[in-house]
Amino acid sequence: MSTTTYPTSMKSRSTLEQIAVAMALGFGLFLVAVVTIYAAFQVWYAGRIFPGVSVSGVDVGGLSPSAAAARVTQEFSFPQSGKILLQDGQQTWLVSPGQLGLFLDPETSAMNAYRVGRTGGIFRRLRDQYSAYASSELLPPALIMDERVTYQVLESLAKQIDKPVVEASLSVQGTDVVVNNGQNGRTLDTAASLAVVSAQVQTLQDGIVPLVVRETPPAILDASAQADLARKILSAPLTLTLPEGESGGPWTIDPQTLASMLTIQRVEDGQSAEYRVGLSTDALIAYISGLGPDLQRYPQNARFIFNDDTHQLEVIQHAVIGRSLDVAASLKTVQEKVSAGEHNAELQFVYTNPQVTDDKTGADLGITELVSAQTSYFYGSSPDRVQNIQAAAASFHGLLVAPGETFSMASQLTNISLENGYAEAVIIVGGRSVKGVGGGVCQVSTTLFRTAFFGGFPVVERHAHAYRVYYYEKVAGNRIDSSLAGLDATVFVPLVDFKFTNDTPYWLLMETYVNPSNSSITWKFYSTSDGRTVDWTTSGPINKVDPPEPQYVENPDLQKGEIQQVDWEAEGADVNVDRKVYKNGSLYFEDTFNTHYQAWRAVYEYGPGTEDIPKSNGN
Repeated sequence: MSTTTYPTSMKSRSTLEQIAVAMALGFGLFLVAVVTIYAAFQVWYAGRIFPGVSVSGVDVGGLSPSAAAARVTQEFSFPQSGKILLQDGQQTWLVSPGQLGLFLDPETSAMNAYRVGRTGGIFRRLRDQYSAYASSELLPPALIMDERVTYQVLESLAKQIDKPVVEASLSVQGTDVVVNNGQNGRTLDTAASLAVVSAQVQTLQDGIVPLVVRETPPAILDASAQADLARKILSAPLTLTLPEGESGGPWTIDPQTLASMLTIQRVEDGQSAEYRVGLSTDALIAYISGLGPDLQRYPQNARFIFNDDTHQLEVIQHAVIGRSLDVAASLKTVQEKVSAGEHNAELQFVYTNPQVTDDKTGADLGITELVSAQTSYFYGSSPDRVQNIQAAAASFHGLLVAPGETFSMASQLTNISLENGYAEAVIIVGGRSVKGVGGGVCQVSTTLFRTAFFGGFPVVERHAHAYRVYYYEKVAGNRIDSSLAGLDATVFVPLVDFKFTNDTPYWLLMETYVNPSNSSITWKFYSTSDGRTVDWTTSGPINKVDPPEPQYVENPDLQKGEIQQVDWEAEGADVNVDRKVYKNGSLYFEDTFNTHYQAWRAVYEYGPGTEDIPKSNGN
């Protein structure tokens, strides 16, 4: 037997080849085994979820989708058992996610689990299947959030949350102040709240959800401060006073009246508003203005007398500073005090100084000498008539007339009344001489007329008496001087006045002196002479007319057989007085005063049943 001998290298190659074949065969077998196992695994889990897959912690591995859906439905309870606390401040509402519209979709959840390891290429599938098996695949559940349900829940809550904007109110009932504070408007922001609720629910965790609420403040939320002021205003009377040193008042407005005057105004300033409490401007103006006439004080010049020895002025009545109620300033003061809750306010005035104060001298005013003086006589006058002459004359004693001023006697004559010192005496009214308050005042006006006439001053207005009054034609010794006829003047306020003009550049001082024991009144003008003199002529009484026959009038207040004379006859006449005024020898001006006196009958009154009454009595 022959033996074949191989080289050593050939032996080694053969062994390697065997090993390689064996390895290839083994790998092939391994692949066959793997493929067989994979195929068997795929076949086994065909139609079932791969192991290790869970939905929200519910193991669904190995289950068919339908079985998985059933198990998830059974074991996933969050929509029903979850707790969501909706909160608005101190108010809370506990609801489940299901009540908010959160619903589980079990079929989709199962299908999502079923798809694990079944998408992508083979290697991805193997990786996903292995990953699920080795470390579990936790899938979230498929949920449905029905926001329509959430919206309905929020809308129902809005009915409890929403509040309208309420503005504070302030009113007065009687003297009681009623205040209602406002409230902020609150509105649930449904859209914003829906977003935060949905976000919380979908975390699948219990939680607290603060709802989104929008607040709208009113323009006026709190009116308590204004209410307190209103109560303070009405808590006591309001007292109006005069400035210190002034006499008059006080005036008190009681709380009931203040309540009727109280105003509550709503004032807007851009975005904000407020109530302003005060007193009605119109009501206050009416009240304050009503005080004005009684508080009015006209400025009055100082009154003087001229000392004939020293040629100096002496004050006999101090100057008066004029005042008038400043309604606007007073109103402002009252409103300010009231707004500060005070109950006392001082009225405000406008003060006016007179032209001539106490410190003026004769040199300042141009009063250096006597420029005119006239005296008239009232012999036979009754005590009442003399009293009236004195009362009227006192109105003008020490009075000043400014340069260029037209002086009105009526404007300075005190009110003719019993309260001002006048008495009843004979006056001429309606064509009759009757008894009335102030009879005798015309003795004063006549004397003033003559002082201005003979002083050379222009006479602006003069009215003669209706008939000749012989008082005005009397001279010293109780004699009648008919040349004085036509030089009388009557004043009957406010219809009849006497006026003259001081047409000099100097002030004029008037002094009046009544001497009852001598039955005379003297009127003096002091100033500085500008060189004027007076020439005058009179026609005397002409065109005389006899008085009518006496008139007899029955007076039921008289006794039978009693007869009283109540009016006296006077002869009618005309008188023409011409005056020429010269200044330093040259004619300055001239004027004429024409007077017509009516013929005046005597009048007698008799008691009923009186016999032998003359038939020609005019009845």
